[in-house]
Amino acid sequence: MIVVPCERGGAVGVGGSAERRGQEARRKERELRERWQAARQVARRWERASEGERQVAAQLLTLTGKGGWRLLVDRRWPGAEGAGAYMVLVGPAGIFVVDVKDGEAEPFVVDGKLRAAGEPRDGDVQRLLQVTRTVVEASGELGMTPVAVQPLVVFAGKQLDAPLLGRVHLLGEREIGPWLVSRSVRMRPATVRALADHLERTLQGYESASVDEASQPTGTAAASDGAPLGLFDVDAMRDAALDEAMRAPIEQWMTFLHPDQAALVRRNWAVPARISGPAGTGKTVVALHRTAYLAQRTTGRVLYVTFASNLPRVQQTFLSSLAPHVADRVDFHSLHAWALDYLRSRSVQVNLSAEKAETAFSLAWRRVGRASVLADLVPQPQYWHEEITYVIKGRGITAFADYVTVRRPGRRTTLRRHHKEAVWALYEAYESNRMERGVHDFNDVLSLALAEVQGGGRPPYAAVIADEVQDLTLVGAKLLYALAGEASNGLLLVGDGQQAVYPGGFRLSDAGIEVRGDRSQVLRINYRNRKEILEVALDGVAEDSFEDIDGERLSGRRDVEFTYQEGAVEQGVWPTWEEHDKVLLEALSSLDAEQQADSAVLCSSKRLLEHYRRLLVGSGIPVVLLERYEGRSVPGVKLGSYQRSKGLEFKRVYLPRHDAAIPKGEGNAEADHERRELARRQLFVATTRARDFLWTGSVTPTDSAQSG
Repeated sequence: MIVVPCERGGAVGVGGSAERRGQEARRKERELRERWQAARQVARRWERASEGERQVAAQLLTLTGKGGWRLLVDRRWPGAEGAGAYMVLVGPAGIFVVDVKDGEAEPFVVDGKLRAAGEPRDGDVQRLLQVTRTVVEASGELGMTPVAVQPLVVFAGKQLDAPLLGRVHLLGEREIGPWLVSRSVRMRPATVRALADHLERTLQGYESASVDEASQPTGTAAASDGAPLGLFDVDAMRDAALDEAMRAPIEQWMTFLHPDQAALVRRNWAVPARISGPAGTGKTVVALHRTAYLAQRTTGRVLYVTFASNLPRVQQTFLSSLAPHVADRVDFHSLHAWALDYLRSRSVQVNLSAEKAETAFSLAWRRVGRASVLADLVPQPQYWHEEITYVIKGRGITAFADYVTVRRPGRRTTLRRHHKEAVWALYEAYESNRMERGVHDFNDVLSLALAEVQGGGRPPYAAVIADEVQDLTLVGAKLLYALAGEASNGLLLVGDGQQAVYPGGFRLSDAGIEVRGDRSQVLRINYRNRKEILEVALDGVAEDSFEDIDGERLSGRRDVEFTYQEGAVEQGVWPTWEEHDKVLLEALSSLDAEQQADSAVLCSSKRLLEHYRRLLVGSGIPVVLLERYEGRSVPGVKLGSYQRSKGLEFKRVYLPRHDAAIPKGEGNAEADHERRELARRQLFVATTRARDFLWTGSVTPTDSAQSG
């Protein structure tokens, strides 16, 4: 029987309240019994089916009608000889392909194999998976993600608490009903009905079976808007699914897969591949679904890496939500964290200390750089620190001869030979100071890991997915290639050069990775941002062309197809910072708890981040720092830097003092141009995190200067 949860807990204030609860419980029980009896009557019509099969079918039928589910039955199913007839259940929790086993001995799993009565049942499992693939293809026409389709084996007359056999859930007769109703809700009723109609039309030999309290013929019941279900077409179904996703919390939206992206999830690439595209085109969402898809279809582990240290926790939460049955087979890491763990597992000594490495550079600058031609060319030592970090060590350069001839993508300052000699002297002084202190920097970690993998220590990953790959260094890209090589479906790189938020750059070809032609797929439809928001973002980078990591130079204002109109953008300028901050606080305070949870305040510097943390907390506005955010819907406004917002999205984004992100000129025209381009890219990334609403604030130039 299906267990219907009842309300528990809470004090009963008066006797009438307890009586009403009792009446409601009795009403639900009567309704359930009526549906159960009706379901048994329908199941008895399948005279050739065994009693166990009819009992399981009756439980599934009980979910139909007012239960919100639809059951499709293979016409061969009742009493079918041999194997190959199944039921397909469509409901709020997804799509389930059900194989009922009756008369079996106690089933058990040994070494990943299903056995009963001492005999293997591998053939049964493989046939079920084949039917599941057919249902995946059919539902994919309407944009359903493959992970929403789950295969089940139900053993009539047995008790079995849903162990997993690969992606197949094994359940007993008594467990199937409670297990189904306890699943997370994925689809609204209108979507369930439309999807079931589509599958009934598409799957040959399947027809609806239901307990229909309204006594209406199957497939002709009216939808909530009065339109006949038969009028749902593919476009209407897609719109319904999209509308449903947009009403959900932003964390659920991040697991939504648009139909036009579904083909990439199931794509077979015999070589390394890349998915690119402008902001908002769903690259990360596709990468997550691709990860789940590969995890279901391989026996090895899948590695999902990115540059930012906060993103792996978020992406792991999202994957656990959309594909819990494979989540434990995927390793989520930032690339540096993975490399550290890997080196320690190989007993390679690493002493990572960013603080001590910074001290080593500061000493090198005082002793070598400050009195050199570098200080005359660009006086800011940070620029030269970045030259060492991203160009020399980031590219794995260890000889001056290689540095002299190397291309420097993303670096605009022209360096002549005597400049490069001075940079190299600064680099050598830094390395000497670092080694004297016995510490490593982040570049050393990746270089050590690359050498270890190339030396024969390659971990046995079935696939590697790298998100935000444009933020890696060349050594990082080489490490990914060393992990996956040219294996079929082994390496997928996801990213967009326009959203690089760190200095420098590289080409994938420099790492030996060829992704031209069919190996590279570009997403061009923006599914995230409202048109008004994206227009503001594109205006900021319209004049900044950029070189993508495949070597192609692209315009800052790229061709993007807009999907959604009617976004809201508020851009304000106030006389003082105090008035600016007051308006921001009033705007955030006016939001209810649900709206605050879907909102983010993003800052261009650590100083501003700390200022707004104190301001919000002091005003009683709950705050969740992005560095601690795990991708779950939790109360509180999200707060973080532009860089920390990479790979995330929010319904509402607030950018206080956004004009402070763009630096003023400080002497060297080329270096200033480069710094402003980078700052505009960072602001572009922050702006495009907003889905429905964008707020930007600044002050008049005179007051801005006076307040510092």
